[in-house]
Amino acid sequence: MLHPDRLFPSDATQRAIARRLYAEVSDLPIISPHGHTDPSWFAKDEAFPDPATLFVVPDHYAFRMLYSQGVSIESLGVRRKDGAPVETDSRKIWRLLAEHWYLFRGTPTRMWLEHAFETVFGITERLSPATADAIYDQIDACLRTPEFRPRALFERFNIELLATTESPLDTLEHHRAIRESGWKGRVITAFRPDPVVDPEFEGFQGNVKALGALTGENTATWAGYLAALKNRRQYFKEFGATSTDHGHPTAATADLSTADAERLFEKALRGTVTPAEAELFRGQMLTEMAKMSLEDGLVMQIHPGSFRNHNPLVFERFGRDKGADIPSQTEYVRSLKPLLDRVGNERDLTIILFTLDETSYSRELAPLAGHYPALRLGPAWWFHDSPEGMRRFREMVTETAGFYNTVGFNDDTRAFCSIPARHDVARRVDCAFLARLVAEHRLDEDEAKELAVDLAYNLAKKAYKL
Repeated sequence: MLHPDRLFPSDATQRAIARRLYAEVSDLPIISPHGHTDPSWFAKDEAFPDPATLFVVPDHYAFRMLYSQGVSIESLGVRRKDGAPVETDSRKIWRLLAEHWYLFRGTPTRMWLEHAFETVFGITERLSPATADAIYDQIDACLRTPEFRPRALFERFNIELLATTESPLDTLEHHRAIRESGWKGRVITAFRPDPVVDPEFEGFQGNVKALGALTGENTATWAGYLAALKNRRQYFKEFGATSTDHGHPTAATADLSTADAERLFEKALRGTVTPAEAELFRGQMLTEMAKMSLEDGLVMQIHPGSFRNHNPLVFERFGRDKGADIPSQTEYVRSLKPLLDRVGNERDLTIILFTLDETSYSRELAPLAGHYPALRLGPAWWFHDSPEGMRRFREMVTETAGFYNTVGFNDDTRAFCSIPARHDVARRVDCAFLARLVAEHRLDEDEAKELAVDLAYNLAKKAYKL
């Protein structure tokens, strides 16, 4: 299924250059500095249960497409919040995927899955209703062997480092178990404070109280609340964290006086903030987090622009991260100014900006990152984590921000077996882009080889302090 020249230019001259560049990076170790895989996989190192549990049930890329065509989420085995029955027959779930495989034609999801099928499980037939059971049986047989347990696959995938993402309320017991196991695989955490910095996050008041209980700080006061967050950041650093991650609806920031921040925090704790005040509080907390990063060295990632849980029915039944998050228009120049006025000129601070609004690449993000020492641009993300999205990213940001104000690639995935596939796609697309610059005599090939390695490996390692 996998053509050796996939994603390379159709032009013969550029394709030949891309092949040579790809040879420099194809076998480099994987740096995965931001993602959402489950650390318990590596702590317990238990066999994955079955093909559907591995490939379908946890992957919103897969089931959002099926849901859009009328397939119920229950029939795909996704657990309901109310405990109502869902499909538990893994083979039936797999057959549903196979029956609707045609829906994924031309999508990155199909590319990632077929890469995993062939390179991990040795499958070279296309998934279809006719081949579904045979492919299921082949994957299932593999999963029953020690070579396909999480730690073995981690090593086989040549992963040098993998970062998961946890809430400040997480005790990190799985990361502790990994560390105490003696296994040499490097799995670290990242600090995601959304549940305790977003007044509109479900259970916010209880979350803040739990934060106080974890840290011994009085989180009913503004000073105690900030101290508790600093405490948890330090705790995460003890388990390898080098970054924080912030999934706010917009990029809005604020820099309030202490008195104003205290009053706003008190309203948030009472649950009386208006939507505008909730947005202001989130903006203030981005600035507070940036100041903390300047103190403790954690790299700050800002992932704005997703209208989370757009479908209330799906959210009510299944909860967060079930394929109903939708990109929205996002403004950065004015939104980030309060934060940048405070810390944008700090050379010892790294803030990585992401977007789901591609129109902001050349107009706002590249010029910002091309000026402020504290800013870097994250790769094409989520809905744009595709060959087309990656090409557009390079074309729109390179002319203003160059390559070295970007941070390489991160896969941002929950689907473990897609990690090598996603990194391979990024490496191929970058090599194709560089090949065009070489063919157009805008870059010498020796420079392109250095750049290919930087984009695949060095930039991520440097940006995330790894």
